Amino acid sequence: MLSLLTLKNRIVERLNKLIDLTYLKPDTTRLRIEQLCAEAIEYDVYSVCVPPYFVQQVARILEDYQVKVCTVIGFPYGYDSTQVKAEAIKKAVEEMVDEIDVVANIAAIKSGDWAYTMNDADSMVRLGHMRNLKVKWIIEMNLLTSEEIKHVCEIAVSKEVDFVKTGTGTVGNPVSPDDVRLLRSLLPDHMNIKASGGIRTLEQANALIEAGANRLGTSAAKSILIN
Repeated sequence: MLSLLTLKNRIVERLNKLIDLTYLKPDTTRLRIEQLCAEAIEYDVYSVCVPPYFVQQVARILEDYQVKVCTVIGFPYGYDSTQVKAEAIKKAVEEMVDEIDVVANIAAIKSGDWAYTMNDADSMVRLGHMRNLKVKWIIEMNLLTSEEIKHVCEIAVSKEVDFVKTGTGTVGNPVSPDDVRLLRSLLPDHMNIKASGGIRTLEQANALIEAGANRLGTSAAKSILIN
């Protein structure tokens, strides 16, 4: 019978490669990004996710490591036009990103403009996949009704996004296992889910993975992985 310590170590071993180590606060500095990259290398997380301004710096630091580079597009509310988001993706590609977290246009969703929302998703996925990027679509569950979440998930499936992401972590309550379970019930098994927002402990992280999350966005990898 495995000891509790052994079980915990096994959980941590699989968690490190499910973490996008993230720092997106508006007062982020280059020094903070250096520290973030050092932490990512130390704990061998899946990726570092930073604002577009810092992508070149991160790509340079992580050039000789397996940790991937991720950035956000249209952060935090997806207000930018589809054309502006497209240009941001092209710029990110030039600066050597591996994955993009694209914010759905929340205003369009709340307005019931499903044609715009679908076209926006289609453009982001096509552009990202043409450039070999994983595309995560942030839907900001804390701002949406159950019916809106269902409709957004239908669009995500039809446009073949790689991940549906629960939120930006800037609005409302921390992500919960119930949030993930809801998405899992609305998405096919092959579609990935990224949970993000207020994930700070090993217990939280494990509960989200058990609920069906395939990736975690957090700034607290250290506290999770040495818990």
